[in-house]
Amino acid sequence: MATLTQDLRFGLRQMRRSPGFAATVILTMALGIGANAVVFGILNALVLRPLDLPMAHQLYFFNQVNGGQVNTAFSYPDYLDLRERNSTLQGLTAARFNRVGVEYGGVAARTWFTEASGNYFDVLGVKPYLGRFFHETDEHGPNSAPYAVIAYDEWKTMMNGDVGVVGKVIELNKQPYTILGIAPKNFVGTELFAHPGLWVPMVNEEKLEGGYKFLESRGDHGLWLVGRLKPDVTRGAAESNLNTVAAQLAKQYQQDETLNVRLAKPGLLGDLLGGPVRAFLYGVMLLAGLVLLAACANLASLFAARAGDRTRELAVRLALGSTRGRILRQLVVESLLLSVVGGAAGLALGRGLLAALSQLKPPADMPVGLDVHADLRVTLLALGLSVICGMFFGLAPGWSVIRRDSYQVIKSGAVKTAGGRRWTLRDGLLLLQIVLCSILVTSSLVSVRGLSRSMHANFGFVPANVTLATFDLKMGGYTDEQVLQFQKRVLDEAVAIPGVEQVGIASRLPLGLDSSTTSIYRDGTTDMRPSNAVATANYYEVSPGYIKAAKTRLIAGRDFTWEDKAGAPQVALINQTLARLLYGSADPVGNYLIRGDRIRVIGVVEDGKYTTLNEDQTEAIYMPLAQSQSSTTVLLARAKATAGADPEVAAGLQRLLHGLDPGLPLSIGSWQQGLGMVLFPAIAATLALGTMGLLAAMLALTGIFGMASYSVSRRLRELGIRMALGAARRQILRAAIGRPMQLLVIGSVLGLAAGGLANKLLAAIVYQATSRDPLVLIGVVVSMAAVGALAAWVPARRALGIQPSRLLREE
Repeated sequence: MATLTQDLRFGLRQMRRSPGFAATVILTMALGIGANAVVFGILNALVLRPLDLPMAHQLYFFNQVNGGQVNTAFSYPDYLDLRERNSTLQGLTAARFNRVGVEYGGVAARTWFTEASGNYFDVLGVKPYLGRFFHETDEHGPNSAPYAVIAYDEWKTMMNGDVGVVGKVIELNKQPYTILGIAPKNFVGTELFAHPGLWVPMVNEEKLEGGYKFLESRGDHGLWLVGRLKPDVTRGAAESNLNTVAAQLAKQYQQDETLNVRLAKPGLLGDLLGGPVRAFLYGVMLLAGLVLLAACANLASLFAARAGDRTRELAVRLALGSTRGRILRQLVVESLLLSVVGGAAGLALGRGLLAALSQLKPPADMPVGLDVHADLRVTLLALGLSVICGMFFGLAPGWSVIRRDSYQVIKSGAVKTAGGRRWTLRDGLLLLQIVLCSILVTSSLVSVRGLSRSMHANFGFVPANVTLATFDLKMGGYTDEQVLQFQKRVLDEAVAIPGVEQVGIASRLPLGLDSSTTSIYRDGTTDMRPSNAVATANYYEVSPGYIKAAKTRLIAGRDFTWEDKAGAPQVALINQTLARLLYGSADPVGNYLIRGDRIRVIGVVEDGKYTTLNEDQTEAIYMPLAQSQSSTTVLLARAKATAGADPEVAAGLQRLLHGLDPGLPLSIGSWQQGLGMVLFPAIAATLALGTMGLLAAMLALTGIFGMASYSVSRRLRELGIRMALGAARRQILRAAIGRPMQLLVIGSVLGLAAGGLANKLLAAIVYQATSRDPLVLIGVVVSMAAVGALAAWVPARRALGIQPSRLLREE
């Protein structure tokens, strides 16, 4: 311990003696550790950290897997059968996430809520902050439990934290509900991306949702299931038991496909979001590790140069009786001291960035919030990486120095630097750093191209210049007869708003968060089993004028009119993919398909994107609003402006709807803002990979600069003699910075090759990723050339500015 204390004191003196060197090491480590702390903090929050629920390891989210496709939705009858017939679960609960209109204290608003089975809170094992929760004993059949539990944050904002709200009545979609209790702080259920404002019993669905009945329909799949395993049951055993029950249900109810249950960790809808999120975060974590490795290579190179300058000092100490182990330990302690200080700075930086990220809200019309604070795991990771890195860039150069013959070093009086082509440790470290930089720059440019493709993809509609007004008429208590009347009136008056060019209404929009599908059968089909369906198409109920307002191209046939109403022959528009699937090369217009009833195709529209940007061409069908009513309403108003949604149009829509129904909850914004959640992965990937590429470029720049500067400073006398003997400027530059430039070229080529091999990894992170894109290749070449030029500029000027006569006189 005494000698260790000596080493620490000596290390601190060395830091004070070389503040520039110490600052460089600390800053480099702070950047590398900070990047890893931020990425690991997000990975920890979304993937690694268990839910903040009692015995969370026993909770599992139910997925269905059919044909490699992951689904999350179950029907209520399936839920009841699985709950009653399994032998491996302590409890199974069902939930459904949706919007609701809330009125309390004369204030109306739209919020998201969870319809839950009566055993929801009991299965999750949570306790209320105030009052009590609802239970199965509160349910006595359909519409028998008009109770609500309010989320803590909603209680604070809407009700000002009033402890007297328990027992009071609020209105949900114009229906009275009694407040039973307040949920505990930070409780949001089981899903990280769905933060409800309140919970109500699912048995009230008919009144709450305006007559919609899903509790009795085995074919209506819209519930999330979460089960708690018995203490002695493994996930594999539970899956086997549940799939045995599913097979029995398929046989009993003559279903084509079994449920094929797969259990997954809750939080990200099981594997539906969990798979892509895990792939993305592990990929970015790997790239953050490469940034740290590049930082270590940079610092090892610096330490090697510094150790080379101290060779004579270390040789004298060896000659005076110090052991090689003692000297090696001192060098490692010095590097560890700087590394830990840099790691602490990086951890502080990471904590600040994670705190800022926790305050950000993704661009989505739903309550999403992430708690990505730096916990003990993040702290231990930062500390562990700091120690490992300190050992790496302390041991490698230190070992090479202490192996030299101290007698020869003292006798020669200096360490001679080879001017030949022999590869050194510093060469290898710099080459590694340039390779890593090239890989990361490639990844960042691939992400930029992916974002560009995302922003300019053919959506099948044009979101620019469109303002959306979204509302649900069942939240205003409208009957089925009143819904269509209100929608027609809104269209008639919205088109008269100054600046509006086209208007239309849809029940939902392509690339929205509430996509729905329906089974399509060929004309003449009599057996409507799912296996006989030609396609499972995305479907939308739209008004006349929607196609023009969305700027979706009508390829053939005609658009809807108000004559396509209830009682008239049923008609539909289909997209090109569905038309080819149903009719091949024949003309679809005038032909028929079956979707419950026999429907005549009156037109074909262009293909587009409906659920995700990277989906394959998929089928879509549009139904006339008057024949397929929906209280969920999205009003599109296309402005005449050349760019962006006109603020005057938004204000006009606000005045119009408020004038028609002051109490109707609604939200207004541009269509481009509404696509924010779809584009969010591409934006996040670009920010993450762009940051990694920038950090790597900075590290490569400092690494090349350091090596070139060191090479020039060590060879000033040699370069002066060359100049005095008449060497050309080109020869001086080659001698001074030739080796770093040679390493830059070799490392860039190797990095480009490695970037090509990383295409599969990048595809999990970036939309339509390919490192073979000509623009990406050109960008990497230009970026690495710019890094080399910037790094070599100052050393090159110093080499060319040598005055041989003055230098030789000083020598």
